Amino acid sequence: MSSKYSFHFLNSTNLADMKLGIIGLGDMGKLYALTFAKAGLEVLGCDLPDRKLTLKEELSPLGITVLDDAKEICNTCDFIFYAVEAEKIDEVVANSAEAVKDGAIVTGMTSVKTPEVAAFEKYLPSNCEIILTHALHGPGFETKGQKLIVAPHRISKKSYQRALEILKTLESEIIELKDYHQHDQIMADTQAVTHMGFESMGTAWKNAGCYPWESGAYVSGIDNVKILTTLRIFSYKAHIYGGLAILNPYAAKQIEVYSQSESALFKMMIQEDEKNFRERIYEARDFVFHGQHNLILFDDEIMKEFSIGSNSALAKPNSHLSLLAMVDAWHQLNINPYDNLVGQTPPFKLRLGIVEYLFKNDKLLEETIQTALFDKSIRGDDLEFHTAVREWASIIKYKDMNGYKEHFAQAKAFFEPLLEKGRVQSAELIRRLS
Repeated sequence: MSSKYSFHFLNSTNLADMKLGIIGLGDMGKLYALTFAKAGLEVLGCDLPDRKLTLKEELSPLGITVLDDAKEICNTCDFIFYAVEAEKIDEVVANSAEAVKDGAIVTGMTSVKTPEVAAFEKYLPSNCEIILTHALHGPGFETKGQKLIVAPHRISKKSYQRALEILKTLESEIIELKDYHQHDQIMADTQAVTHMGFESMGTAWKNAGCYPWESGAYVSGIDNVKILTTLRIFSYKAHIYGGLAILNPYAAKQIEVYSQSESALFKMMIQEDEKNFRERIYEARDFVFHGQHNLILFDDEIMKEFSIGSNSALAKPNSHLSLLAMVDAWHQLNINPYDNLVGQTPPFKLRLGIVEYLFKNDKLLEETIQTALFDKSIRGDDLEFHTAVREWASIIKYKDMNGYKEHFAQAKAFFEPLLEKGRVQSAELIRRLS
């Protein structure tokens, strides 16, 4: 269930007296600390020792107390947020859990809950309570109006309601799930493959040594969305996406099937196997778009406004292999993406929106199929994408977090001059299309 809240609950003396602790004042931790402090709550935070002085100078005037370390936060606060990387959650909890106050409420802000819950159950004292939270947006957005997933884990009904009232001060749209298994399954179905698809596009363009807007194959409204979402993803930190892909036990299957779908379609394309290619595309289309759905219905005119390049005169058809493979993978996995809109993130909604735009336009879909099968001018780009998908799938399959970060950093460096512009424009695109 979900509902929107646009009011604060600080009339309660108990809530106003609660001390909130944020362990990890990175981008998201700082966003939450600032938002809670603005709502009138007492907020304390900590980060790595070498950042303490800088953070204190920045945050103290805004009503946030910066303490020495996680143990001090745990020993002082009533509601504790672990805002650290998913791959580091075990280490940080292990080093601070013994200091948690009796009866404190503890949550983690990681995007994958299985390792988070394992760390909490292993190290936290039995008399503290656990609630799960995950903001479905990046630090580039204020919390108001964004989606926030919440799920109980080891917590009384009374404490759960107190935690909810604190979280409502964020003015997010709260989505309550039953447990961490449901959370990680939805995130695997939405985020993992979505991010990997855009990362593969970025790597393909980097390997080709050409910005996509310099080519006539990437000047349509759909391609503007592809490019800006890719820039948006690479403007953030690799560990966010690495944790989602590698540490989520439900993600490996989705990544594998997407890679298999892309490979199968690419083989049919180079063989010009029109009969089987059409059958596979149409079966996937009918599976995803059968029945009644609340369609996203992106506006093509708005998408066209967000062009980075100015080569519209060179416009030519695109095979949209990344989108064809996405729909085929959903079909192979028996997943209907509309069922997962409860856990949508901006990149997922953008991806589903352009997939829908392609598959619900018979003329555009036919042009795409013809281009995929018979247009040799796009085949080199498709080969780069095919190779990139294989690279990313292998890294994720072997749980190579360092390889993931290095691969991400290479593409990030290629796009570096435009990442900030891409983040700003993609935020505006998301706002306009919503």
